[in-house]
Amino acid sequence: MKDFMYLIVPFSSLILAQLIKFMIESIQYKKFNWGRLLNGNGGMPSTHSSFCMALTIYIGLNEGITSPLFAIGLIFSFIVSYDAMGSRRETEKQAVAINKIVDELDDYNPGLSMKKLKEHIGHEPLEVIMGILLGIIVALIWYFII
Repeated sequence: MKDFMYLIVPFSSLILAQLIKFMIESIQYKKFNWGRLLNGNGGMPSTHSSFCMALTIYIGLNEGITSPLFAIGLIFSFIVSYDAMGSRRETEKQAVAINKIVDELDDYNPGLSMKKLKEHIGHEPLEVIMGILLGIIVALIWYFII
């Protein structure tokens, strides 16, 4: 099992983030959305940020923070986190606007039946920060406790 820790740590963080996201949204909407367990786009916490940061911190703990692998992981984690708040968030706003237009077009032409775009794509900064913190905590638990 020790040979696979660089996979186990980030994937356990990913699974935990998805479970937390599922629980938060189940409580919020008072119903289970089972498809949410497999869809990591948008919501609290950021699964992508958690996944990347867990790997980065685990590398740092094992290889040292002066390691080139840690530097690569940290840069990669920042790019993923920035992208989740930046371009993916803007894409989400565009999807909302396009879906409103599609709704109006469907009102005038019911036979058109255009498929709506997925709106939950990006993250708020707090969602990304919580994903980063979750990734750090998961890596620390795996390194020091398990």
